[in-house]
Amino acid sequence: MTILRLFAGVFLIVLVVYTGIVIANHGANLVPIFFGDMAAMAWPGQFNLDFMGFLILSALWVGWRHEYSTIGWVLTPLALFGGMLFLCIYILVASARVNGDLKALLIGEGRAAA
Repeated sequence: MTILRLFAGVFLIVLVVYTGIVIANHGANLVPIFFGDMAAMAWPGQFNLDFMGFLILSALWVGWRHEYSTIGWVLTPLALFGGMLFLCIYILVASARVNGDLKALLIGEGRAAA
């Protein structure tokens, strides 16, 4: 659990700094670039499609982990659009909440207690 938390914390810092630099240099208009690369049917688009699959999987997992409760439905779009920025924070908070219990972290507190 320590390695997972360390990765999430370090990656969060790196990602925030990198994103800040990209926004400062190119603006925050990611959507046309992201989907434009996909429409071009080249390797950058293939990477974006693959990445979008990870975003969708992450969002589905977060919603499922919360048993699609109200909080699950609130967190699902945050996971989808927040990417690793969201997921790093989520894993840090959720792992602290379950006191490092990996089973509870992966499947949710309610399912782990059952």
